[in-house]
Amino acid sequence: MAASHTPVESMASRCTPTTARATLTFEIAGYSLRKGMGRGKSVRSAPVSVGGYNWCIGCCPDVGTGETNDYLTVFLMLLSNPAEPRALYDLRLVNKARGLSSSVVSCLESPMVFNCDHNPIALEAIERSRLEGSRLLQDDCLVIECDLTVFKEPLIVDESAGLQIPPSNLSENLGNLLKTGEEADVTFEIEGEIFPVHKIVLAMRSPVFKAQLYGPMRDKTIQKITVEDMQPAVFGALLHFIYTDLLPSMEDLDDDEKKEMVKHLLVAADRYAIERLKMMCEGILCKNLDVESVGTMLALADQHQCIRLTDACVQFLISSYNMDDGIASQISVHLNKVCPADLRGILERLALSHKI
Repeated sequence: MAASHTPVESMASRCTPTTARATLTFEIAGYSLRKGMGRGKSVRSAPVSVGGYNWCIGCCPDVGTGETNDYLTVFLMLLSNPAEPRALYDLRLVNKARGLSSSVVSCLESPMVFNCDHNPIALEAIERSRLEGSRLLQDDCLVIECDLTVFKEPLIVDESAGLQIPPSNLSENLGNLLKTGEEADVTFEIEGEIFPVHKIVLAMRSPVFKAQLYGPMRDKTIQKITVEDMQPAVFGALLHFIYTDLLPSMEDLDDDEKKEMVKHLLVAADRYAIERLKMMCEGILCKNLDVESVGTMLALADQHQCIRLTDACVQFLISSYNMDDGIASQISVHLNKVCPADLRGILERLALSHKI
């Protein structure tokens, strides 16, 4: 009997990595004022979502051995927990005005596995004297950039059960629900801009919204709620956090605009009792104090009961008064403009008492 010559079917498959790419930029104005913060203390950028994970870059100004702090470190840090994303990165110092850059630490060949419990993985020490004598430090401003490529894992394999478990996409699904407005059952209007939302999501995330939308004093017939004293962009950012538990991307904003957005978000978070968002905003503002803003931040902290921000402002005042008479004079001018008189007096006496 002749052998069968039935054609053999060829079947092929292909696995293509999915990535998310972004360039993180962190500008540290008043670099010299950061020295003397103390070992283990750092300044960090605002959290940025890349590949579904939150990241930041930052700097520890005081690093060394013995009694001297001859180094500073710059780092890339994963903030999402629990998570173990794989990523490529190139962390560098830049002077955009002169077109200069210097890579300090990178991983561009094989992806690094990050873990929030072992942060920061991407960290490098730099001699302060070498940096301060270079053209990378311009007008007392240090700029750190990081090109980040995050690999999105399509499947998680449970070997013991023989199952392939997709990664969680809950926040993505809820974010899409906000974008599409599908099945929205109430709208909010801010300065003429309309936001279709879902009452149950807002009530789940905010006790204030819960009382407003489901409480005994609610108007059961109302379909549109007008919000006063808030910008549409801020309310949109608030909704983004409510639906995704993430801060919105602020890549299209400059540093001053980012700080203003975070300040307004803190006020909105306090207004609607969203404590996690309030604490995140407070943490960002604590790390971005300067001579011009410290008085405004003190007033903001006093008005919204932000203890951490108040403490950070006090420490900034003390270190600034101790460092330079000219800076102390500038701060006093700004305090006179924006800070409540009783609080201003207490802080000035406290700062002056620490001046040696």
